[in-house]
Amino acid sequence: MVTKVDHIGIAVSNLDETLKFYKEVLGLKLEGVEVVEDQRVKVAFLPIGDTEIELLESTQLDGPIAKFIEKKGEGIQHIAFRVESIKDALEEMRQKGIRLIDEQPRYGAGGAQIAFLHPKSTHGVLVELCERK
Repeated sequence: MVTKVDHIGIAVSNLDETLKFYKEVLGLKLEGVEVVEDQRVKVAFLPIGDTEIELLESTQLDGPIAKFIEKKGEGIQHIAFRVESIKDALEEMRQKGIRLIDEQPRYGAGGAQIAFLHPKSTHGVLVELCERK
């Protein structure tokens, strides 16, 4: 079902400041920045090998990323696994008794269809399933 690690999402307080580290220190190239209004997040894409780093900055004080940073501080927020069919993957998760945050796929950054699995079913890790065409 899972074909690869699609990306690692990292919650940041200041996207511009954080990008300096990833670009200037690590030498990664910024592929683009996108605002996903319904998730209240601004995302920067930094490809690395066959995956990418997604830096996530909240666009609102009450957004999910802002709440994550308030509770846990900046850092890895989720890991996303690529799947061939998100609908099939969600059905398989349901059959295996995995608690879903998203019952149906939704639009994610970069044009992906995404769905999150609840950390209580994934040993404390927020897991995103991601289908890209």
